[in-house]
Amino acid sequence: MNIIETLKPSTQNIAKELATRFPNQKEFRTATIIETAKSLGYRYGDWKDLISAEYRIRRGTFDLAGIVVALEPETTTVDLPNSVVGMQSIVNEEKNYADIDPSFVAWGAFSDIKKILQSNMFYPTYISGLSGNGKTFMIEQACAKLKREFIRVQINPETDEDDLIGGFRLVNGETVFSKGPVLKAMENGAILLLDEIDRATNKIMCLQGILEGKPVLVKKTGEIVKPKAGFNVIATANTKGKGSEDGRFTAATIIDEAFLERFTISVDQQFPSIAIEKKIVTNHFNKFGVEMTEDTTEFTQHLVNWADIIRKTFYDDGVDEVISTRRLCHIVQTYSIFNDRMKAIDLCIARFDDDTKEAFLDLYSKVDAGVSFDTPEDDGTVNEDGDSYV
Repeated sequence: MNIIETLKPSTQNIAKELATRFPNQKEFRTATIIETAKSLGYRYGDWKDLISAEYRIRRGTFDLAGIVVALEPETTTVDLPNSVVGMQSIVNEEKNYADIDPSFVAWGAFSDIKKILQSNMFYPTYISGLSGNGKTFMIEQACAKLKREFIRVQINPETDEDDLIGGFRLVNGETVFSKGPVLKAMENGAILLLDEIDRATNKIMCLQGILEGKPVLVKKTGEIVKPKAGFNVIATANTKGKGSEDGRFTAATIIDEAFLERFTISVDQQFPSIAIEKKIVTNHFNKFGVEMTEDTTEFTQHLVNWADIIRKTFYDDGVDEVISTRRLCHIVQTYSIFNDRMKAIDLCIARFDDDTKEAFLDLYSKVDAGVSFDTPEDDGTVNEDGDSYV
């Protein structure tokens, strides 16, 4: 009788799931075994044999090589047309690493994201939140601090299997299969960021199996690509995959429920607190070479207070627009060029409709009593640079 036959069916099912979720992994922590078992609806009696002293190699870690190897999914053999037999596959060998940005401030879910990446576990994560609150930046900086390879794919309504998995390309007069960013991330054990995933159509359903951490069959070549340890998928979106009811994100689509279900957790990121946002704005003043004087510090406080009031009004349905953290950073950058509070704010909120813009300007003038938004008439006089005085 082999080792598999000594285990009851429920324990075998847990071991099969471990083999599926963590291909090529043989050692497992207690928490991983229990979490996997619970996700299948099992109880202690079903997983206790997997955490017995027989398999313990050190405290809290068990060597299940003899079990999971026997239960790993079998390689699929596919009959291919003669035209693709021996087809060459290529991949961009360049490694992608994000740089550490000194302006970044760790807050919100950042520590959780770091723990997920440090676990080296396949743990698909879906992060939603309003535009400009730092979702993508957070993932990028977590990868930068951990020195993890980071591959970002910008999703749009035209994104399809060819963009993600790869397709045929003409290279030096020969047709070859060029592997896409998803296969590259799998083979490198990299972090794959699917940015703005709620802009996609059902063309991204090709990622279903990949979101289960399983090997993928490249249909056009017959090659099977297995995920290397450390590979993970993180998606960002402005919505939770149910579309945008208020019409703010008109390109956001309703994502298939089966696709969403494959993400282990979802994180709903809000805007940072006033204290955190003040640090972010201060860091951006430093980034753009603006000295932090008493005047600049006062400006920083006024900006974050102004944005906070607008957001509270937005959540109470008092206004239709919001000032994001990204918008505040744009104001800082503009201020570094013109050294004029009024002009910096005016230029950076000009994209809003006239009524909203005027309301925001009026509110800022109340928050910052030292600034005036009265625009003088242009009398046609020009300065020495040939610019009209306004």
